[in-house]
Formats: sequence, structure tokens, C-alpha cells
Amino acid sequence: MAYFFSEPSHTFNEYLLVPGYSSSECVPSAVSLETPLVRYRKGETPALSLKIPMISAIMQSVSGDKLAVALAREGGVSFIYGSQSIEDEAAMVAKVKGCKAGFVESNSNITPDKTLADILELKEQTGHSTVAVTHDGTPHGKLLGIVTSRDYRVTRMDPSEKVSSFMTPLEKLITAPEGTFLKTANDIIWDHKLNSLPILDENGCLVAFVFRKDYDMHKSNPLEMLDKNKRYVVGAGINTRDYAERVPALLEAGADVLCIDSSEGFSEWQKLTIQWIREHYGEDVKVGAGNVVDREGFRFLADCGADFIKVGIGGGSICITRETKGIGRGQATALIEVCKARDEYFEETGVYVPVCSDGGIVYDHHITLALAMGADFVMLGRYFARFDESPSDKVNVGGTIMKEYWGEGSNRARNWQRYDMGGAKKLSFEEGVDSYVPYAGHLADGVATTLAKVRSTMCNCGALTIPELQQKARLTLVSSVSIVEGGAHDVVLHSTSKEV
Repeated sequence: MAYFFSEPSHTFNEYLLVPGYSSSECVPSAVSLETPLVRYRKGETPALSLKIPMISAIMQSVSGDKLAVALAREGGVSFIYGSQSIEDEAAMVAKVKGCKAGFVESNSNITPDKTLADILELKEQTGHSTVAVTHDGTPHGKLLGIVTSRDYRVTRMDPSEKVSSFMTPLEKLITAPEGTFLKTANDIIWDHKLNSLPILDENGCLVAFVFRKDYDMHKSNPLEMLDKNKRYVVGAGINTRDYAERVPALLEAGADVLCIDSSEGFSEWQKLTIQWIREHYGEDVKVGAGNVVDREGFRFLADCGADFIKVGIGGGSICITRETKGIGRGQATALIEVCKARDEYFEETGVYVPVCSDGGIVYDHHITLALAMGADFVMLGRYFARFDESPSDKVNVGGTIMKEYWGEGSNRARNWQRYDMGGAKKLSFEEGVDSYVPYAGHLADGVATTLAKVRSTMCNCGALTIPELQQKARLTLVSSVSIVEGGAHDVVLHSTSKEV
């Protein structure tokens, strides 16, 4: 006879945190949200830790290179979606890694015989106002000058005017030789009040730029996720089919961490994928796995060597796996059981395997609940899809600005690898929908508001760190009537400001 779980599966919305004693030291500014991203042994420091407990979902409509940069600036990590060609995914990873090297390779280049119209077209394509003028129009050609927005006025110039006539020529530029340290380059920028400093090799060819805005940006984003070369940290999604080709390409592009993207991770396919990575790269390459919803699934992937494990099946806002296949589990119940298994595993082996809660987050306070229940961090799809930096388009739906958001199991994405169980290489039926989500502006603004709520709630619980929250948190199940009571009721609102 089938096994029946005695407890119903619950969602985050069925729980509340009960406040604990808060000392005078419990203020939001004192809260640290740093959390391990990958497994580590007792007494050791994790090879990778997040500054904030947020990563972005491995989805076409969520995790492109722009969102990866924006989230890394705030202290989180994006996982570039894998449902694209190996070359395209590797190119996205490389683009992120090239964005914050301190010494930035120029991606806006032009020859002196081009025109103002060409400059404007290039600016439209790249979004960058600094254009290098090289003899061959390549990033490493002989530098002849630069063009910035101060060098031309569209309203007073003919679009056919040659770049050579209005560029700032090399003899009027301040440059630095190859081998200049970043600190020295920044000192030159400040001493001469520059916006950019070209770095040239001994032959006068352009090596890179150092930009003032990168220095300013770092100062205003102290939680930035940077690698040892001051480049943004970025993750990448892989599947259990073409990993032998995809993994080397992603690592060559600079990916810091990988994650197997699958709707259900308690399978030999994931074991074989992790085994291949360990055989070829040892423990140096970090790879997450999942998704699972119980202790058996966690133990399986932990024993396979997964560096973190994702929890959740069918809880995503665009996921219809529970409807179509009848499998899954309430996100809160699944997370609580897996985190208990994580703690047992740590006691037995001395190895801590971080747990990621993936799906079921509707409101900001659900993030705090997930952390209190034991999650080390959360993976978010719908949340990040709403922002400017996500890859999807903004559309007007009934007078409201929305952003497109579709699941990897939808006909639009057709990510058969994510749902493949060794059968035909196709998506036999949909496990995701195509939808819209309300547009929410810039990622930085949204994340700041969300984390302000998380820090405030942690203070209500008397906790200044995530591990302390997990130790001190007291949670209570609530009735359906209590859920209604928790929102605005028995009043007529002037306006509606509903969290999304």
C-alpha cells in the first residue's frame, strides 16, 4: 500500500512568526544577511558566500546578463538560464565577468571614418556613451581618440559628420601604460578629473578602460559580490544531458558556480552529472542540485556531492506541475523537513550543505519565513521578472504596465531538458504557463525595500544574523480566519497598495 504522510503540507502563508525579545542592539542597520552559498566542513569558511540571501531563477524571462550584474551589485547571485545554446549562455556569462574587472575591455569601438550617425547607432546598441576610436574599429586596435557625449551636439551637427572631426584625439587624452595598478589608475582619474582612463600597450594599442563610475558604484554598493579579480560573481544553469560540453564552456567564460536546472532532482541523472564534474574538476567547481521536497531527496543529493540543494516542486507562480502531474508538496512543509535533514547530515558528517528555498514566495515576509524555517537563501523568479533588468519586454495590459513572464515548462520556453527523464527529446506537455507580472521599476529599489522588511522582522525576533534567526524563531500555524484578519479589513481604503 502507498505511504501516506500524516501531516498535511503547508504553505508559507499558513505561518506567522511570533516576536521574541529584542535588545537595544537589535536595529536593522546591525543585521547581517551574509549566508553560505556552497557546502563547507565544520570549522572551515565556505568558498562562496552571499551578502544577501537572494539568487535569481534559472529562467529565460528572469536571468540574463543585465539582471546578473544588477543583482551582484546588491549582494546576490544570478544563474544565467541554460535553455539556450552553449555558445549564447557562455557569452552571457563572459559579458557579466567583463563588466566589473576594474580594467574593462571596450565594447564600443569605431573607426575615424565613420559618422555621427554611426556613433548614435552604436550608443543605442551598447548603452555606453564612451566610444573608443581605433584604427580598425576593434577593442584592441591602435587608439586614435575617444568620443563621449561632450564631443557632439545632435541638434547642431550633421549626422554625416566624420568621427575624426569631432573626437577627442589621442594627443589630448591622458592615458596610462599597460601594467598600471587599479589603485594608481583610480588616482590618475581623480587627480585629473577624468571619467575614463584608457590603458595602452607599448605599441599604443588599447588594452582596456578604467571608469570613474566603477569606483563610485563600488563605494555606493558595499555588498557587491566580486571575485578576487574584482569582477561580478555569476552563476550558470546546466542540464543533465549536454553537461560534458556545456560545463567546460561556462567555466572557460568565467562562471563562478553552476546549478543543475531540473523540476525534480531525486534522480540518477543528477548523480551522473555531479559525478562527471567531480571526475573532471574535483571539488573546485561548485554545483548546486535539486529540486527535492523531503529528507530522502536531500540525503541522496548531499551524498552525491551537491554543493547546495534546492527545495520545491510545483510552488512557483508559473508552475503547473502539481496540476498536470499530481506531484509536489507545500513549500513550507517541504522546506522544514529538508532543513531538519540538512542539520542531521551536518551532525553526522561535519559537512554543511546549504539549502535553497525555490518557489512559493508571494510576499516579502515569506522570505523571512523561509529563512526562519532553515533556508540559507531563496531562489526567486516572479520577483525578479518584474524589474527593468530582467530580459522580458514591458507591455501595456489594460492600461497597466506589465512585464512578460513565462515558465521553463511552457510552450514558449520549451525547455525539455529541465523535465526530461530519459525519453524523447521534446516537451510532451506543458508544466508552466505564459503570463504577465506587474512592472516594478529598478531592481536595486525593490531589493532594498524587501530587505528592509527582512531586517526589521529579524529584529522583532531578536536576531542579527540568519543562523541566529533560525535558532530563535518561533513559528505558529494560522487558521484561514486569522489570515483574513492579518490584512486590511472592515475599512474602506483610499487607495490600494498591494505588495507583489
